[in-house]
Amino acid sequence: MIKKSLKYLLITLLFFTSSYSFGQKSKLDVNFSADVMSRYVWRGTQFGGNSPSLQPSMSVTYEGFEFGAWGAYSLSGANSGQELDLYVSYTLPNELFCLTFTDYYFPNENDDYKYFNYNNNRTGHVLEGMLSFNGTEKIPFGLTFALNFWGADAVKLGDDPSKADFNKKTGLQYSSYLELTYSHKLDNNITLDAFIGASLNNAKEANTSTGFVGESGYYGSKAGVVNLGCKLSKEVAISEKLSFPVSASLITNPADEKIYLVFGLSF
Repeated sequence: MIKKSLKYLLITLLFFTSSYSFGQKSKLDVNFSADVMSRYVWRGTQFGGNSPSLQPSMSVTYEGFEFGAWGAYSLSGANSGQELDLYVSYTLPNELFCLTFTDYYFPNENDDYKYFNYNNNRTGHVLEGMLSFNGTEKIPFGLTFALNFWGADAVKLGDDPSKADFNKKTGLQYSSYLELTYSHKLDNNITLDAFIGASLNNAKEANTSTGFVGESGYYGSKAGVVNLGCKLSKEVAISEKLSFPVSASLITNPADEKIYLVFGLSF
């Protein structure tokens, strides 16, 4: 019932806002772009193995609404980093807050995957709701809270050996992520973005004395800081009329003791 309601809600939103946009004959802002990243690192976790990632995107915006698609595709090695996300967002007129719903999907190119499989127990989709505070000139900080509310989220397992659901799925963990960001313009047209993000969920550990197999978390095995670092970005001019944004990001995952240095080029 929840699955059908969510599908109908998303379809209704898409239809209503699209119809309203064209009916008003107002200008739609249509964009597409692509990033080439030396690694695909998202919220402190590397995807796609040790290979560069091509990340195309396209979007349509109107009156604060944005509908878009974003993908990530490994350029070499095992194709374990494929991803296709659809999202709809709404930014309030004062631009202080933004609400986003995202449908994450990770197709396995080695299998005959079924994109439209929305069975909650077998789907590859993860639905997330996200609320962002964009900051102001006087408050140069952004704050984002994201919550997985349906689909292939990390699951809860029963850990009581006296119950029938022992080591079986009892529900979702509703994985939650909180991130604080800071942006500042430096000299030479360089922008500094600093960030710290944390997983708010604790996965239950295995217990050999009872035979409990243990849970796996969506962002890691325990609550804590999973995404800490900074990004430097600037426009590199090729000619008077042509320039490309480039970036370098130093990303650490203190919870898993990982570190990455990622270079990106945008078109």
